[in-house]
Amino acid sequence: MQHFKIFIELTRINKPVGFMLLFWPCSWGLAYAQNVNPNTNSFFYYLLLFFLGSVLMRSAGCIFNDVVDKDFDKRVKRTKKRLIASGKISVTQSLTYVLILSALAFFILVQFNILTILLGMGSMLLAFSYPFMKRITYWPQLFLGVTFNWGLIMGWSSISNNIRIEPIILYCAAIFWTLGYDTIYGLQDIQDDEIIGIKSTSIKFKNNVKIFVGICYTFFTLLFLTVFYMLETNNYFLLLSIPFILSLIYQVKSFNIKKPKTCLDAFKNNNLTGLLIFIFIFSFNIL
Repeated sequence: MQHFKIFIELTRINKPVGFMLLFWPCSWGLAYAQNVNPNTNSFFYYLLLFFLGSVLMRSAGCIFNDVVDKDFDKRVKRTKKRLIASGKISVTQSLTYVLILSALAFFILVQFNILTILLGMGSMLLAFSYPFMKRITYWPQLFLGVTFNWGLIMGWSSISNNIRIEPIILYCAAIFWTLGYDTIYGLQDIQDDEIIGIKSTSIKFKNNVKIFVGICYTFFTLLFLTVFYMLETNNYFLLLSIPFILSLIYQVKSFNIKKPKTCLDAFKNNNLTGLLIFIFIFSFNIL
């Protein structure tokens, strides 16, 4: 039971927002591909596979991130009690978990077509490079966006077995989404991060952070809706987009850089945003 508790805490499975934010772009790519190439049987099966893969890869990523950041985590109030930073589990044991979780994720990956398998293997390099970005650039959130939304392309390719401009535009849009929400998330640790030398967009734009996040969400919305304008000649899709747009506006208005709790709450709100976007895309299969 003690090992189980350690595993839960290490992988953050008890904090589902992280793996859901990895899963939602996968579901968007699937739902959009379903609009273009209807295949109901594969859709729901692949949706389950992408969900399981998201849980496994996010769990592996959390552990690897904690291994890389253990010395930083010791010096940050919010993270100093993490298992690896506090010495409750060794680096060797942690990396063993990473290998096991990655192997399980690979088993899920090989259920897809060759193109999706190759895309998935390519994403591994991105996933395990991300923890180092905060040491060399003020834009680790941008790199996270490139990494975290790769599943959107994979979701599309799993059904369509090709690459087209529309999912690429959606992918670029989703990068701006992640750039915005992870900037909000980083505001929680901004004081400690500045002291120990960690770089982030939260620090770079701290004096105008609401404007920066608002610009990110605006680019996300414009690129996202452009794709559906290309797909749909009627304008009712603009009405369907109102719920997720309002959720983004709410986030920008609600977080306060001086109140870390509001930043965490705004960040968590993106799980709802992801769901609303999935409903928006999937509704085109019904209407």
